[in-house]
Amino acid sequence: MSFESWSSLIPAPTLYKHNFNGISTQISPNPTDEDAGVLPAYSTMDLVDKNKDPDGDDPWNLPDLQETGMKWSEIDTKGKVMRVLTSIAKFFLMVGFLYMFVCSLDVLSSAFQLVGGKAAGDIFQDNEVLSNPVAGLVIGVLVTVLVQSSSTSSSIVVSMVSSGLLEVQSAVPVIMGANIGTSVTNTIVAMMQAGDRNEFRRAFAGATVHDFFNWLSVLVLLPLEAITGVLYKLTKVVIDSFDIQGGDNAPDLLNVITDPLTNSIIELDKSVINGIATGDPAAMNKSLIKIWCKTEKITNKTVSSADNCTVGAPCWVVGNQTWTQINVTETINLERCSHIFAYSDLPDLAVGLILLAVSLLILCSCLILIVKLLNSMLKGQVAVVIKKVLNTDFPFPFGWVTGYIAIMVGAGMTFIVQSSSVFTSAITPLVGIGVISLERAYPLTLGSNIGTTTTAILAAMASPGEKLANSLQIALCHFFFNIAGILLWYPFPFTRVPIRLARALGNRTAKYRWFAALYLLLCFFLLPLAILGLSMAGWQVLVGVAVPIVILAVFVMVVNLMQTHCPRYLPSVLRTWDFLPRPLHSMAPLDRVVTSGMGFCATRCCCCCKCCQRTEDEEEGGKERKRSLEMYDNPALTKDDEQPGAAKETAKSTHL
Repeated sequence: MSFESWSSLIPAPTLYKHNFNGISTQISPNPTDEDAGVLPAYSTMDLVDKNKDPDGDDPWNLPDLQETGMKWSEIDTKGKVMRVLTSIAKFFLMVGFLYMFVCSLDVLSSAFQLVGGKAAGDIFQDNEVLSNPVAGLVIGVLVTVLVQSSSTSSSIVVSMVSSGLLEVQSAVPVIMGANIGTSVTNTIVAMMQAGDRNEFRRAFAGATVHDFFNWLSVLVLLPLEAITGVLYKLTKVVIDSFDIQGGDNAPDLLNVITDPLTNSIIELDKSVINGIATGDPAAMNKSLIKIWCKTEKITNKTVSSADNCTVGAPCWVVGNQTWTQINVTETINLERCSHIFAYSDLPDLAVGLILLAVSLLILCSCLILIVKLLNSMLKGQVAVVIKKVLNTDFPFPFGWVTGYIAIMVGAGMTFIVQSSSVFTSAITPLVGIGVISLERAYPLTLGSNIGTTTTAILAAMASPGEKLANSLQIALCHFFFNIAGILLWYPFPFTRVPIRLARALGNRTAKYRWFAALYLLLCFFLLPLAILGLSMAGWQVLVGVAVPIVILAVFVMVVNLMQTHCPRYLPSVLRTWDFLPRPLHSMAPLDRVVTSGMGFCATRCCCCCKCCQRTEDEEEGGKERKRSLEMYDNPALTKDDEQPGAAKETAKSTHL
């Protein structure tokens, strides 16, 4: 046997190259032409998932909140006492910040009503537009966004139905729109966590999963309701089948705690918006700011005047004066309100803008402090216990029950706080820091939708006799709409489309954080305003513009799915979108424009933009670190960075 034959049986030695991070890379013992020089095919550049962190971790995994301090067994008695006292102080601080957070949401709602409340009433006046289901839907969205309360917009609808200005069947799309508009609050709250990329990714997905559920439910149920009237007929059967009597109003559980503070800041007369919506001309000149908190109405007033003594009116003489009774209603002001704007002469718009700025400042500050406190409190065993309780499913075969229990928990908590906005805004930062997973936040949000409708049902049952049936039917329409949405988008894992859409949007906003503001403006302002304008121009214009856009959107979604799963069935030109101009299939050009604008701001502004510049520098540093991790095994990319000492160490390691 020849020497070449024997040598082929001897295993070749394995050589390793060590980089500066202590990572060993196997080198081929028989280099070919491709091994010489630059080796782009062996670089890890193309092996890194774009949606993952530089260290390879999935950003959607819940982070481990590790204990950074000393263990309990290693602390002396004084240290244990100080740790207990510190934990108690943090708990009370957390409760205080949460209280201020809820109060700021209440004041924010009042500010929006002062700024846009009368405009919301004007929107409801056009009954012909409301007869169009699509227009009714977007009006419900816009009004709820303006007043920041689905309860307020629903009460306006109830007043219009009770006064005969609106039919119950026409009010159903408005209620659907109110369900969408109420989710804008937690989307705004999620934007306050934009400082950390992964926290923002999770928080924005946790907030927008509510948006996607509402929009997808409307896309299915609104055409079904317009064609068949299923919600109207179902609630009509329920109302006619039971002898429903008026009861007590929904219990004020949270308002009892928050009203002392919020009422000392501002109180509103919400009957003004109802008056504008129902066409009361006197309401147009009234202020939304409540000045007199205690009043008394007097009817059949007694006056001293002979001129008012007409035929049929009771008249009598006492001394030298003639007294008579006239049939008028007069309001006597007894006690002035005590809030800080009770004696102010500022217009509603000025007060609303002041409160809007102050409430947003307090909201952001409280949210940042709450997140910091949660990060410091939820460490070690505490974090492990909380995450297990919130995110662990029941053992097989009862794992499916966990989600429905979460729905009931969300409904119960929302019933306690009497606001779906407050509940979903409270769990959004918890999703951001990784205490609650997106999969668990979804059923909690669905339960919140149910909880807010049960409060509305109890409130409707406290309505007067002439309004009871209509009020209750509208509240039941809201309830069955959310039940139908849950049946569509929750029972089976493959139907939970809102989770996948929210995750994709979270990845997008984590990469381009300015896109969150664009999404907010587009979904809650620009798109509803455009649809409302087209609706006012006539249904022919709406159909002529909307149908081609919908067809194009469906075509793009189908092609995207086929590009991902079965590109071989597509024509070669449609297997990628590269044939289109880059701004039509990539956000990178727009991102450069936005980044340039922020850079211009950095050169003109002071402290705020210095923070922005510092954030950009940190991100550039992160990119450089990622580059060094990704390209360590490419000799052409590491040759210039190697130092003589490091080269000697590498040679030594290779010989070993």
